[in-house]
Amino acid sequence: MQGHCILSHGFESGPDATKVTALAQAAEALGWTHERPDYTDLDARREVSPLGDVAARIERLMQAATAAAARGPLVLAGSSLGAWIAGHVSQRVPVAALFLMAPPVRLDAAHPLQAAEVPLSVIHGWHDELIPAADVVDWTRARRGRLLLVDDDHRLGAHVAASAQAFAELLVRL
Repeated sequence: MQGHCILSHGFESGPDATKVTALAQAAEALGWTHERPDYTDLDARREVSPLGDVAARIERLMQAATAAAARGPLVLAGSSLGAWIAGHVSQRVPVAALFLMAPPVRLDAAHPLQAAEVPLSVIHGWHDELIPAADVVDWTRARRGRLLLVDDDHRLGAHVAASAQAFAELLVRL
């Protein structure tokens, strides 16, 4: 076994979403174990915020990451809001690397994306309608991360295979 990956889906998505499923398959092919927490119940809690219960999302990932990190190397990956929580949890739990897809570099002015200084790989769409590519370039550059910009929108639907390949490359580099 190489280590363990926790793959966090985006807002209003699910643990069986196309991208996190592709990442899980890539991890498994390289001998990594994986899990995909389900945050759909928390996303539905619109009485907390328009993005559901983000604090509870962070706590759910914290619990899973803490347990996994105690067993060996841990990589956190996430898409959109899943990327945002992965970054935040990486500051509190030892992780070997981060893989972020369409990361919101700030949910709002008071909530920027933060992340541990670990190997970082990001994939983002040039035509992301929610998160400007230039903001992600600046954020990734400041952390000296690897960045793959693709001709796609926020969902990265045309680049599922490219996302899985970039994730596999990160795992191999570890």
